[in-house]
Amino acid sequence: MQLEHWHVERDGALTEANMRRKLEARGYQVTKYVYPPGTYFPEHDHGSDKIDGVISGRFRTSMNGQTRVLEAGDLLVVPKHQFHTAEVVGDEPVVSLDAVKR
Repeated sequence: MQLEHWHVERDGALTEANMRRKLEARGYQVTKYVYPPGTYFPEHDHGSDKIDGVISGRFRTSMNGQTRVLEAGDLLVVPKHQFHTAEVVGDEPVVSLDAVKR
């Protein structure tokens, strides 16, 4: 599981605009989503490479037999056709940037 963490020194303040710029600079089309507590995505895959970036909240994801809890500033690389699950953890909604490779 390829997980990146936000680095203020390199990336600037963790804001939606800064994360969007970073992902777009890598060639991704970015869409913002807000997932309420209790949201669960059963095992699924995507037809293109993507990155899930967390602006706020906590998002548990499982892929390749590994489970991680993503928090603000975490970026998870999800290769195309890689099966995974995701769910909101706790009582706070997850604000996420869903980036799909162009």
